[in-house]
Amino acid sequence: MTLTKSESQIQAEIMLALSNAGHRVWRSNAGSVRNEQGHVIKLFPKGFSDLTGHRASDGKAIYIEVKNKNGKLSRDQKKFRDAMIKRPVIYGVARSAKEALDIIENEAKYYE
Repeated sequence: MTLTKSESQIQAEIMLALSNAGHRVWRSNAGSVRNEQGHVIKLFPKGFSDLTGHRASDGKAIYIEVKNKNGKLSRDQKKFRDAMIKRPVIYGVARSAKEALDIIENEAKYYE
């Protein structure tokens, strides 16, 4: 029986692979949270990619949405995707470290 990896496991694998390849990437938290005092802290907008950074070779901006094999983009994530693919940045939906590297290094088109 094969278990499906969680998105957080895939994300950790992607971050390690991209860092090992020389790219810079950070976790992007979206939405809002409440602190201990009850204040709302706004993070990135809903739908923002899970990972963001820049490509080692030229500094081009990277936006990677991480999904497991069954994951689907939310409505807000689709809006973000549609906005990013119109801009001169690297955007993709990665389900593995291999796909993330392909998106960044070969500008492969993984949009779902």
